[in-house]
Amino acid sequence: MELNSKRGTAINWPELPAVIRGFLPAHEARETETAAGAFAADAVVTDEGRSYRGAEEIRNWLVNGGSGYTYTTEFVGAHRVGEARFDVVQHLEGDFPGGSADLHYRFVLDGGLITRLTIEP
Repeated sequence: MELNSKRGTAINWPELPAVIRGFLPAHEARETETAAGAFAADAVVTDEGRSYRGAEEIRNWLVNGGSGYTYTTEFVGAHRVGEARFDVVQHLEGDFPGGSADLHYRFVLDGGLITRLTIEP
C-alpha cells in the first residue's frame, strides 16, 4: 500500500467496502433495485454537475442517467481518503461523446450505506 497525502491510501477492489463492490457492478448492469439499495434514504448523488437528493431522485437518476448510451466500465484503482471516504476510478468505453473517460466515483459512507456519491473526471 502506498500513501499519497492528496489521494489517501491505495487499496484494491477486495478491500473496498461491500456496499461499493455491490453498487458499481449493479450500476453498470442497470440493476436499479440493487443499486438503489446501496443508498441511505437522505443520500445525495452528483453526476454531470447535477445533484439528486433522496431515494426517489436517486432512483430516477439510476434509471435515466446515461440511458441513451451503451458502455462498459473497468476498475482502474481506488483510494481510502478518510475513515468512510473512498475514491474509485473507473474507465468507461462506449458510444457517448468522446468514447472513453476515466471517472472518479467519490463515495461517503455511513452505517454501511452510501450517503454521498460524486461522479466527476
